[in-house]
Amino acid sequence: MLAVMYAGGPVSSCLVLRFGSRPVVILGGLMCGVSMVTASFGSSIIYLYICVGIIGGCGLAFNLNASLNIISKYFLVRRPLANGLAMAGSPVFLCILAPVNQYLLDSYGWRGSLLVLGAIMLNCCVAGALMRPVAQPPSSPPEQKVEEQPNNTNSNLKESCLKNISFFDVSFFKDRGFIIYLFGSIMFIFGAYAPFLFLSAYAISQGIDEHSAAYLLSFMGFVDMVVRPGTGLTANSKWIRPRIQYFFSFAVTYNGLCHLLCPLIHSYSFLLFYTFCFAMSFGMVFALIFECLMDLMGPQRFPSAVGMVTIIECFPMLLGPPIAGLLVDITGDYKYLFILCGSVIFTGGVFLFVMNIYNDHMLKKEKNAKDREQNQKNMEDQDHKDIKRTPKAMMEQTEFEVTEDNGAQGDLEIAETPN
Repeated sequence: MLAVMYAGGPVSSCLVLRFGSRPVVILGGLMCGVSMVTASFGSSIIYLYICVGIIGGCGLAFNLNASLNIISKYFLVRRPLANGLAMAGSPVFLCILAPVNQYLLDSYGWRGSLLVLGAIMLNCCVAGALMRPVAQPPSSPPEQKVEEQPNNTNSNLKESCLKNISFFDVSFFKDRGFIIYLFGSIMFIFGAYAPFLFLSAYAISQGIDEHSAAYLLSFMGFVDMVVRPGTGLTANSKWIRPRIQYFFSFAVTYNGLCHLLCPLIHSYSFLLFYTFCFAMSFGMVFALIFECLMDLMGPQRFPSAVGMVTIIECFPMLLGPPIAGLLVDITGDYKYLFILCGSVIFTGGVFLFVMNIYNDHMLKKEKNAKDREQNQKNMEDQDHKDIKRTPKAMMEQTEFEVTEDNGAQGDLEIAETPN
């Protein structure tokens, strides 16, 4: 589901650019609800892959990209805080879902639980209906467009989508900041979800009962719920906002370091401390991950850029948890899973930090070179203007100089004539 959510980014961006965020989110909510309801009638894992994974993942893709796009249009000055508040919805639901889902499973079984979850996810349609479109000045009267192109709706839609799919444009890969961000986020996504998925199983392997292990996710969601808006508020400050890429690098590095220290923990109290640190770093990263992309690309290029990023990130999203699970099957110990994920994420954070320093140095160097080139060009233009004076002005100046010289010469001759 998560991999399809990221892979559906380009299609979602295309639809958002063509129709706006409101109808796309409503469609995504319908798909999510239908996916859960139809999955409740399943009898095989392939059926669940299709319903929950593909249909539900596409619905989540429509919700994610459209919501991010509307935030970038609604907010500019307080955009980091808005992103942090919007991203806080996910841990709020996670905090509530663990005990509620356990109750639904005990009361209605897994089929009934999927029906209830489908009904809950239909509320995305209500959220989408509240996304008021941003008014854009029309380029021409709508009546004239209807009269001129009455039978070309499908072709216009196709041309518009093809025109707006600029996330396949190689110009993104000419942007040094985009490349640095992309590599760092790929390394984070690869190792981000496996510790989250295997946290309860790791706790049970340490001798903790199932209910206490399940409540670790609720505790994580509660901490994450507070951290994301707090991170957005911090990132919106005048000290952090210009250096938000370094703040993001710190969050990724901190997340990787938490996983590297996890295998040293064996008691439930220390596992709670690890969960607290994990939730704090996880919330910081996801409060900043799309804000940093907005900061790099700007609101105009962001919809296309996020489509490019998500479709690339779907591969590490899909491969990360299965590879981590395979490592557990081979070694029989969960600690190697945390070491693998922590190493990859920590390396990504250090890469982001070092390369952002390099990028800032190169940007300053390029700016100074551009300023020198502009100054030299201005001087050459000024010299060119001085040389290319009007002929009339030059003739008047020459005539004046000749007259002045002749007058001076006459005075000299008169002075030298004897009485």
